[in-house]
Amino acid sequence: MNFRSMPLNVVVLCAVVAIAVMGGSAAGKAVIMKGYVLDSACAFTKNLDKPISRDCALACAKAGSPLVILTDDGTIYWPISNTTPATGQNEKLLPFAGQKVTATGSVFERGGSRALVIDKIEALPAAK
Repeated sequence: MNFRSMPLNVVVLCAVVAIAVMGGSAAGKAVIMKGYVLDSACAFTKNLDKPISRDCALACAKAGSPLVILTDDGTIYWPISNTTPATGQNEKLLPFAGQKVTATGSVFERGGSRALVIDKIEALPAAK
């Protein structure tokens, strides 16, 4: 082994590790999804297919319950920010609480959980 090149190898290794830790987050998968915006507690504890009401979803969100997106197949997506430090997403979702929406963004999966960085969200027309 060439000991003169050893310090350079250490510097390169440290740079690679720093890049991986600081900026090398895994890319999310681009998606367009449809689902209901409701509070996370009701999504889990009440096993709902859709929100009880807009007022109920708003009351829970204003009390601190994170809003989530529940798709027709029962998948729950936790809205997250892509910034550091992270910011809560309830403010972005409050106008859509209790409604069915189309959301466009990036999905991240880990340990069975799914999170969504929302790029765009729109309310769907009410079903007749």
